Amino acid sequence: MSSPNLPAVDGFIRYLSDERHFSAYTARCYGADLRQYVEFLTEQAGITVSEEAERAAYEHRANRGVNKAAGEVVGAIGPRTITSGMLDANPDLIRAFLTRLGEQDYSSATMARKIATLRSFYKWAERRGVAPTNPMTVIRTPKQGKRLPKAITIEQIEKLLVTPTDRDVLGTRDRAMLETLYSTGLRVSELVDLNVDDLDDTGEAMRVRGKGKRERIVPLGSHALAAIHKYMAMVRADPRVAQQWSATIGTGRPLFMNKHGGRLSSRSVRRKLDKYLKVAGLDPSISPHTLRHSFATHLLENGADLRSVQELLGHQSLSTTQVYTHLTAQRLKQAYDLAHPRAEAG
Repeated sequence: MSSPNLPAVDGFIRYLSDERHFSAYTARCYGADLRQYVEFLTEQAGITVSEEAERAAYEHRANRGVNKAAGEVVGAIGPRTITSGMLDANPDLIRAFLTRLGEQDYSSATMARKIATLRSFYKWAERRGVAPTNPMTVIRTPKQGKRLPKAITIEQIEKLLVTPTDRDVLGTRDRAMLETLYSTGLRVSELVDLNVDDLDDTGEAMRVRGKGKRERIVPLGSHALAAIHKYMAMVRADPRVAQQWSATIGTGRPLFMNKHGGRLSSRSVRRKLDKYLKVAGLDPSISPHTLRHSFATHLLENGADLRSVQELLGHQSLSTTQVYTHLTAQRLKQAYDLAHPRAEAG
């Protein structure tokens, strides 16, 4: 069963993109979670959905507001709709949906994300004045086991970084991308959003636009800087590529281009990484985010303070960064158990 297209869901997704500045990928994930919820509501209601009726129900709420005492649309009109059922949902209906999800063997992390989606949606709907109350205020998020981020060794990093060839433009680009990911700890979405003008050669740094369009400056290591310079030199030396690149002046020239001269996508970066992992004989489950985790872990293992790593990663909360201290502590304990003569009883 495909879920109907509801204006309430569309309005919420636009809010995430336009006002909260969520990435397109994150907004799509929220939308997918809500459409799954709409499918459940449609099944429960047992009615034939009319997009015209759904739009009329939502617009009526948006224009006239809801009676918060009665929990009804002022001057409600038209037939029963999924929009009304969704916006007037009570905690029992939410729990029934979560029970249905629980029967599908989702992980605790996935369940937590779907609950977070509903929590954000109803908070927005209540503030927007289209929902009388927020039923999520009494719904608890299940506790999750602490999952340590994955990091790879410096030796594995070195093996990966020398895998792309530096004899052509695309190979040089790929080496520069991988060097930049590990040198800066950028999210892959931040990497593909980089423009040529974001590079500060004098300061050996990058201007990065992170989540919520927050900007930060991150240092750029000498190896990454040299790789980027070599890539840019090869671009300028290739007449065809240089022409494509120069055509984007004034619109924010992308630093990392695809073969057609446009901005490289996050998915393309993942595909390139998969290719080089296979060539290097490394774990295929390594992702661009693994390089970010490795960046943070290696900094902490070599004496960087937590606050500095927080700033470099672009984390708003220090608690988000603190998970890396558990990883480094775990490695220290393993080293201690292996090396200390009285670490193990026996």
